[in-house]
Amino acid sequence: MMSATPIQQTCSRMWSWLALAAVIFMAMGGIIPAWCQELPTVKVFATGGTIANTPDGRVSVDAIIEALPEVLEIANLEIEDIRRIASQHLTWQDFIDTAKAIQRTNDEEPDVDGYMVTIGSNAAEDLAYFLNLVVKTEKPIVVTAAQRARNTLSEDASRNFIDALITASSPEAVGKGAVLVANELIHPAREVTKNIFARVDTWESLDTGALGIISGGAPYFYRSPLRRHTMDSLFDIADITADTLPGTEILYSYTEASPTMVYDAVNNANAKGLVIAAYSTGSPSLSQVEPLEDVAGNGTIVVMGNRGSAGRVTDRGELFVSPDNLTPQKANTLLKLALTLTDDREEIQEIFDEH
Repeated sequence: MMSATPIQQTCSRMWSWLALAAVIFMAMGGIIPAWCQELPTVKVFATGGTIANTPDGRVSVDAIIEALPEVLEIANLEIEDIRRIASQHLTWQDFIDTAKAIQRTNDEEPDVDGYMVTIGSNAAEDLAYFLNLVVKTEKPIVVTAAQRARNTLSEDASRNFIDALITASSPEAVGKGAVLVANELIHPAREVTKNIFARVDTWESLDTGALGIISGGAPYFYRSPLRRHTMDSLFDIADITADTLPGTEILYSYTEASPTMVYDAVNNANAKGLVIAAYSTGSPSLSQVEPLEDVAGNGTIVVMGNRGSAGRVTDRGELFVSPDNLTPQKANTLLKLALTLTDDREEIQEIFDEH
């Protein structure tokens, strides 16, 4: 009987290994383990905040990953530190730097599948909406934050970090614009707002609800944003610098609000636009009506919002712009950007209607 040739021996061993692999594959229910799959690549842009906090101080994303080795089974990670500060200390320049870093990665690193931004909870919604309006990409942009510092009782930093990474890695998040992921929910950047000081259920999208949930280690979407964002937005981070963003101010309505605050904002703070956090019906204080009509009649754009967290403000007449259901802080972001394109009230109203 002839002995097998070296080639035949190699083929025999290969078929034996393939047969064994097939048995293992079927035993696992036909599921390919994560370590056998090609993982997506996600770039993390870190700005600081509670999600990077420990009782001993704020740490780098590298330290977070070291404490959460399971993230390496979700995606290949690239990391860029933008800032390492509390989010209430972030400036428009910091927002612009973050947006430009994401755009640069999108333009120069096509193999990156998604983007994740870590930030403090106070300004998470503000940055998310800014990115939603100015970054040109279909890829996921996922902002996440935390309410409780790492290594403290019932901390949410670890779970939110992992859930955000899962979402940024998912093809299901493509084309959804910027989202905020926290407390197992996927929120739209336009509608989400923080309402509570320290509880983990602080983020809500009151008028419209969340886009989806994180369940069983995967994102599940139930709707998509309809307003213009990212690729379809009128704005482009390539055209925006801190110097091109005009001054705007938010003024609050309350009983006998000082009328001089309106003139101070326009004449002393050089505001080109005002957002009024008016009463819930979109009506300012009586003491504010005359000065607001005065400055609006002289070319200052006045957006008449409401001081609640939800509700659509209907048409406020020929002098004022309606922000629809944007919160005052979101309306302020959109107003700043709109004023880089036009100072015509009707055109700005159209921008608010579409974004």
